[in-house]
Amino acid sequence: MSMVCLTDFEEYAKGHLSKATWDYYAAGADECCTRDDNLLAFKRIRLRPRILRDVSVSDTRTTVLGTEISFPVGIAPTAFHCLAWHEGEMATARATEAVNTCYITSTYSTCSVEEIVAAAPNGYRWFQLYVYRDRKLSEQIVHRVEALGYKALVLTVDVPYTGKRRNDIRNQFKLPPHLKVKNFDGAFQIDCLSEIVDTVQGRIEVYMDGGIRTGSDVLKAVALGAKCVFIGRPAVWGLAYKGEEGVREVLQILNDEFRLSMALSGCRNVAEINRNLIQFSKL
Repeated sequence: MSMVCLTDFEEYAKGHLSKATWDYYAAGADECCTRDDNLLAFKRIRLRPRILRDVSVSDTRTTVLGTEISFPVGIAPTAFHCLAWHEGEMATARATEAVNTCYITSTYSTCSVEEIVAAAPNGYRWFQLYVYRDRKLSEQIVHRVEALGYKALVLTVDVPYTGKRRNDIRNQFKLPPHLKVKNFDGAFQIDCLSEIVDTVQGRIEVYMDGGIRTGSDVLKAVALGAKCVFIGRPAVWGLAYKGEEGVREVLQILNDEFRLSMALSGCRNVAEINRNLIQFSKL
């Protein structure tokens, strides 16, 4: 099967994962309105092409927190990668190391942070953290990831309660007996991006995830002020296809599409991407 866009990986994953696993990855909470609007938000944005510019050479590199990555796309924290591929998060970590971008490890990984670091010792990693009522539990895992060389914490602050995931309830979804959340072994919506960028006024870097499916989506987000974007579901689709190789292919397709979108917009490097490229559809 020839994989030419992220939708191809999505269709493959849907056809090869069990229904319960597919529903877990694919669905959101309740009616999935936010999930669906994440996708529609990018379709409401148009790009203004700039022509007669020399774009024979382009550079997609950028930095996040002072570290250079190959292009402004990383892997968002998503849970239970071993449901999609037997090596799980270890395969994801190796792929992002090979492509030289950032991988945010989920608290709910099915490989431990130690296993992930051993699989990709030179990878650039952040760690997604829930702040639990038991502060000691959160503190212990922070110390673990700090000692392992994780470079940043990504705090999840919008889940005071877990959303009602209807398909998971219908499927009575739970991890199979041979998998567990290894790190405890033994123990907003997309249209507000420009508003947030305007509010922080360059004092901090702004990142976003949700709804990224093409390289032009990446360009739109960067033009609106995101320093980097992160993909979740597409990484899992890549895992389901060919493990580490599949994740690498997903990232490479996005990189190629992003480079093409930059060229068609007259941008030779990431620094030339700005809000002047953006036009919101009146439809």
